[in-house]
Amino acid sequence: MGVAAPHRNSTRQTRRRSPRRRARTRWTRAVVGLTTLLLVTLVVAGVWTYRSLSAEIDARLAVEWTPAPTQLFATEFDISPGIALDRRDLAGWLDELAYTERDRARGAGEFAVEPDAITLIERQGPHHGRTVRVRFTRDAAGRDRVSAIAIPPDGKAARISLGRPLLSVRSAAARRKHRIVPLAAIPGRVVQAVLAAEDHRFFDHPGIDPFRIAAAVVTNLTGDLPYLVGASTLTQQLVKNTMLTPGQTFTRKLHEQALSLLLERRLPKSRIVELYLNEVYLGQHGSFAIHGVTQGARALFGKDLHNLSLGEAATLAGTIQAPQRNTPARHPTRARTRRNAVLQAMVELDFITPDAAMAASREPIEAGAALVDVEAPYFADLVGGQLESMLNGPAPGVRVETTLDVRLQRLAEIAVQDGLRHIAGLSASSTAPDPQIALVAVDPRSGAIRALVGGNSYDGSQFNRAARARRQPGSVIKPFVYLAALERARYDPDFAFTPSSLIDDEPTTFMHDGRPWRPTNFGQTYDGAVTARLALARSRNVAAVKVAERAGLAAVAELWAHASGGTTPPPYPSLALGTFEASPLEVAAAYTVLANGGERVPLHAVAGVSRRDGIDVTLPPDPPVRVAGADSAFLVTQMLRSTFEVGTAAAARQRGFDRVAAGKTGTTDDLRDAWFAGFTPTLVTVVWVGHDDNRPLGLTGAQAALPIWTDFMRRAHEGRQPADFTQPPGVTRVEVDPVSGLLATARCPAPLLEAFRDGTVPDERCPLH
Repeated sequence: MGVAAPHRNSTRQTRRRSPRRRARTRWTRAVVGLTTLLLVTLVVAGVWTYRSLSAEIDARLAVEWTPAPTQLFATEFDISPGIALDRRDLAGWLDELAYTERDRARGAGEFAVEPDAITLIERQGPHHGRTVRVRFTRDAAGRDRVSAIAIPPDGKAARISLGRPLLSVRSAAARRKHRIVPLAAIPGRVVQAVLAAEDHRFFDHPGIDPFRIAAAVVTNLTGDLPYLVGASTLTQQLVKNTMLTPGQTFTRKLHEQALSLLLERRLPKSRIVELYLNEVYLGQHGSFAIHGVTQGARALFGKDLHNLSLGEAATLAGTIQAPQRNTPARHPTRARTRRNAVLQAMVELDFITPDAAMAASREPIEAGAALVDVEAPYFADLVGGQLESMLNGPAPGVRVETTLDVRLQRLAEIAVQDGLRHIAGLSASSTAPDPQIALVAVDPRSGAIRALVGGNSYDGSQFNRAARARRQPGSVIKPFVYLAALERARYDPDFAFTPSSLIDDEPTTFMHDGRPWRPTNFGQTYDGAVTARLALARSRNVAAVKVAERAGLAAVAELWAHASGGTTPPPYPSLALGTFEASPLEVAAAYTVLANGGERVPLHAVAGVSRRDGIDVTLPPDPPVRVAGADSAFLVTQMLRSTFEVGTAAAARQRGFDRVAAGKTGTTDDLRDAWFAGFTPTLVTVVWVGHDDNRPLGLTGAQAALPIWTDFMRRAHEGRQPADFTQPPGVTRVEVDPVSGLLATARCPAPLLEAFRDGTVPDERCPLH
């Protein structure tokens, strides 16, 4: 009995504890189950996240990391003996052509500057690897010129072509300038400077740098800097700038770090640093974002990447941290401080010696030539528009050979800036805003646009006045009034008109639609009976209106529309004085008709397009248009030659322009617009000066536009052989008296060799002398 009682008590206790144990068991199982579920969920979520991030990375790697930009190339850069060029200028152009300056040229693509010569080794083309020695001399006016081009050991060349300069590189996705190069083409000092400035442990971490993260956290919590210190690696910066939105959230940062870790498992370090160096943002120039160290070297220093000094490489790398705050052009003091910090970091990493860093730190902080001046942005915008029209939409990744001559473009930019200073000197008010200037230069034989300036500053305004500004042309239309009269005389036997026809230049009231109109000559000067040649050279308004009425106002309007490629202006008498609207490009197109024997070759900026695979893109044909007879165009051209001798452009001769040329000034009512349109046998150039808001300029075409035209054309023709306008069949030249317009006698004091269409030579002799 004594043994049985404990057993019963134990049984009762077991029965009492059993519900609790079962409850604990159920709870334990629940916890295990929930834990297992949570772990499974986390595993599934992790796998899903990994696969999602991997898919994101794979999708990005499946296409080009950087979409191929459109590349715009200028025409071949040629040099020949006699051309106005000094060593510094040629060295700059070689830099544009991606040549590398050395103490001694040893390999293809290198050049060396000597006291009186430059030796270069051609980098491309049929003469790849050929050594060329360009010698210079100074002329009587003190200007340096190319005196000889030697091909060692004893050869000479009349001309050499050094390739097509890369004019501009543009992304199809945004307004950005971008030049993509392989890592092997990026100098080692540039790579080292960027690593020292941005991520010196790049080759040691897996995509994120825990040490920098910890250091940044401590600095941000305990430091007194006015900004937060970042810890992004090069890989993170690449991911942030090319794969993610610009937001600054914690989840986005985790996303960035995860993608960076995965990217480093997909790509080798060398490929990542190459992508970074080609993508890194380096600030704004005008409306364009600058991306990549190659484009950055051009934007910041006006140099090819290979020609950067150590100090410039460090400055470039230091700009990455805050491009707008550290740019050398705007903030040289900050740029110097940041550069020296990069140089010190390079020393600590054993990239350079302390002596090299000290020497580099003494380099002055200098910004190179403005990017907009180098890359002809107004012209590049015009090319973009023509490309979309030709190819029926955007054309990313193509190589475009343009018509731009970079030497002429540089001369045009210089002439415009010099013209601004000249106009400022003529202005009665020192507070008046600067006017805008547009310049267009074209080859009349092909319609190729060789130079184009659309305004004073692309940074200040991207509006292309050369192509889009529509202003009254004023008297630059007058040659087409006389051309219309000569064309009518061609087919109408009862209509006699020649360059020596007399016109009554007196104050006259004209009637149109029952309303009187009384134009006046500039300065209230009237010539009375005057030949058509002199009336045009002196820009007489009354004479021009009388000729327009004789030729037919509708005929003049239609002729202008065909010549310019623009719209037909209303056939009012004031049409003869250019009271309608036209763009500088339309005026240039019209003047090619005179220079090209009566044919208008459509103006174009694109010479050829090829895809990345090298296949040429077929461009739509744009054939020439016959506007007038070759004889009529030649007669007007000969008349316009007098503009430089006895007319409104005589000042051009005083400024040193001595080539055979024809041209016309233009000035609109209240002196609002100033024009000069003129041409030689090989180049048509139009200059417009005025204000965007149409306020009066206060200057005539001869005062504001002619000096710009003259300076540009004088320099543009230096080193070129003189040429004359070709006389077409069916034209005869005889001496006439410029006053009477009749055949000159031995007593005429200043006979003029005048051109006539066959059968229209005067048969009377001058009775005045």
